[in-house]
Amino acid sequence: MRMPNDPTLVDYYARRAREYERLYEKPERQADLRSLKDLCAQTLAGHTVLEIACGTGFWTQTAAQTAKAITATDLNREMLQLAEAKSYACPVAFRQVDAFRLEELPAGDFTAGLAMAWWSHLRKSELQRFLAGYHRRLQPGALLFFMDNRFVAGSNTPISRTDEEGNTYQWRRLADGSEHEILKNFPSEAEVQKVLAGTATDIRWTELPYYWLLTYRLPA
Repeated sequence: MRMPNDPTLVDYYARRAREYERLYEKPERQADLRSLKDLCAQTLAGHTVLEIACGTGFWTQTAAQTAKAITATDLNREMLQLAEAKSYACPVAFRQVDAFRLEELPAGDFTAGLAMAWWSHLRKSELQRFLAGYHRRLQPGALLFFMDNRFVAGSNTPISRTDEEGNTYQWRRLADGSEHEILKNFPSEAEVQKVLAGTATDIRWTELPYYWLLTYRLPA
């Protein structure tokens, strides 16, 4: 789900693939998730979507309920194998590709972008470079839909440290007993607005108890 030069996160998600969707089973998050599923389906209705870091296809299935077509990407083969085994309500093409090398994808008339629980795994210094590459793959006026976690003590894994750039990290334990320190940022609306300044229009930020939601459009 990250660049090849970040083997820690790549290995973590490869190991986590078969237990990944357990994070969506937390009882306290169910109301938020129902709202997010409804908003995702409503917002992407009729769009040709380029999805980043699709993982196991959890949100791909939601978007597929109303989307015209989806190209779903992820760096981890283990994640994609699980996603490819699911059924979808619209045509879905899966591609194993680095989110920073989207130029390797076949050309597509993408009218929307989707990235769920991805923004938080980008270093602050990487955000604008990633977004620039992502935006280049989308049509003028395209719609972007991002979702990620808010930090809620007791529901989220505690933050283990903060680096000199301000990125935060968590220690996570998997079912196989392995422990991994993972980059996990929790941006504020002000931080996101600053990153998007001059590159987006119709920016809308929504905070639910456990998640934040961001939508915006590219200039036409």
